[in-house]
Amino acid sequence: MNRFMAVERALRTAPPYALADTVRRELAGLYAAEAVEFLVADYGLTMLQPVTTPPHALPPVSLRNGPAGRAFGAQEPFLESLVDQRLRVQLPVTVHGDRVGVLTVTLPDTEDSRAALPELADIAQVLGHEVLVADRETDLYLQARRQDRLTLAAEMQWQLLPGHSCSLPEFDLGAQLEPAYAMHGDNYDWSSTADRLTLYVSNGMGEGIEAALLTNLAVNALRNARRAGIPLADQAALADQAVYAQYRGHRYLSVLMLDIDLATGRARVVDAGCPQLLRMRDGAVEHIGFEAQLPLGMFEETDYVPQELQVEPGDRLIFVSDGVYAVASPRGESYGDAALTRAIQATRLLPASEVPGAVLRELAEHRGTPAPDDDALVVCLDWHGR
Repeated sequence: MNRFMAVERALRTAPPYALADTVRRELAGLYAAEAVEFLVADYGLTMLQPVTTPPHALPPVSLRNGPAGRAFGAQEPFLESLVDQRLRVQLPVTVHGDRVGVLTVTLPDTEDSRAALPELADIAQVLGHEVLVADRETDLYLQARRQDRLTLAAEMQWQLLPGHSCSLPEFDLGAQLEPAYAMHGDNYDWSSTADRLTLYVSNGMGEGIEAALLTNLAVNALRNARRAGIPLADQAALADQAVYAQYRGHRYLSVLMLDIDLATGRARVVDAGCPQLLRMRDGAVEHIGFEAQLPLGMFEETDYVPQELQVEPGDRLIFVSDGVYAVASPRGESYGDAALTRAIQATRLLPASEVPGAVLRELAEHRGTPAPDDDALVVCLDWHGR
């Protein structure tokens, strides 16, 4: 058994709470690692927190600067030559494009160590897969991800979300919600098969627990219909019935739904509310409008009609909630399409996973206050096609 396979087996058989200790022990014994640290990204994507028992026994490091932050942002190993002939490598821990954190490994700076760097990068990916599995059985990594206490509504929403990003040959996705530790009703969801990508961007009315309960009901109703193989418009109709049956029209949820054929880029769209879509094609940004239909749950037995959209290779689609484009500056100026267009063009060279955070930082400067009054959601889809 080679070294990589030995570490992989050790991680797959380790107790869920012991992954950091296991990778540290195995890399020390098989790769002569002098120090190993596993850091996870916090919910707000601002810090990398070392995984320790008890949680937060070590201080976090910034995700915006420093070697670990550079590896996380670029999604490439970052090497540092240290004194006394040592080498430190920062390795992204990522699962299908979902950025989990960084594995920091300090080694003797030898020919064998440098030759082992591709294996170590693969070990970091194995660690990421095992963390996602372990989250079902331990709170350790979820505790490490929080730099502050989550509200109950935010706890419910994070358990509902698929992740911050996803990367497959046909597309790259990135998403971010603010305030990360106190969000209410905004949500996104995605799912892919060999043939299709389905994406929902939603905004449930209300605040706090009431908004989170509404969003949980609607998103799970949409998932239930999707997993039954039901077409997009009928997914919306069934979720509409579920929400109306619970709230009788007193509460409802706006959603923009896309179902995209991976081979052709042809998309079916249901626009049931206020999430907005902007497209950047060949450097030009335009607002993509659809025929507006009723939000889910507003009236009994609403029928939904799918519309068509052609997505071309190279297109970047940006989805935003009303907590983005309706935000006012201290002088009362709405953020709006013009500011969004500038932000999208300014971030055109960033990968999809980095765009939502960059747009939300621009929004915070426009808002002029440290925390938003309403949820702000940005989803970025880069389409490559086949």
